[in-house]
Amino acid sequence: MTNGNGAPEAAPPQLNVLAQYTKDLSFENPNAPASLAPQAQQPAINIQINVGAKALAENEYEVTLSIEGKAENGSSLIFSFELQYAGVFRIVNVPNENLHPLVMIECPRLLFPFAREIIATAVRDGGFPPLLLDPVDFVGLYRQNMERQAAEQRPS
Repeated sequence: MTNGNGAPEAAPPQLNVLAQYTKDLSFENPNAPASLAPQAQQPAINIQINVGAKALAENEYEVTLSIEGKAENGSSLIFSFELQYAGVFRIVNVPNENLHPLVMIECPRLLFPFAREIIATAVRDGGFPPLLLDPVDFVGLYRQNMERQAAEQRPS
């Protein structure tokens, strides 16, 4: 096929999810049953999110979304969790300059709703109301990580 100018049409970019899975899941409720009693104030909840990726084969990448969280009331830990949720993605016909952002932004964006549900269920099964994580700005997270890496590479 040609694109009207007589030049051959490039194949369209493709992103396929080949597999999704929980690599690691941990939930701790170290002060139960006392932690299940009604609390005088809402706990402080701290969430950390990271994205990692590695090439598995030509055009195939494993992307891991790591989410850690803690709920604390003062110095008392109410609960904590860690989740590593991953997917294997096949990416073809994507220009090299677009590949890294695609892997580090779009792939975790596809994984996030599943990871969010796993965390909500784990917290609920721990005896608490489900913790529904707010949507994540993966573009902002990507930019922040790229700026941090650039700062680390600058000579002091």
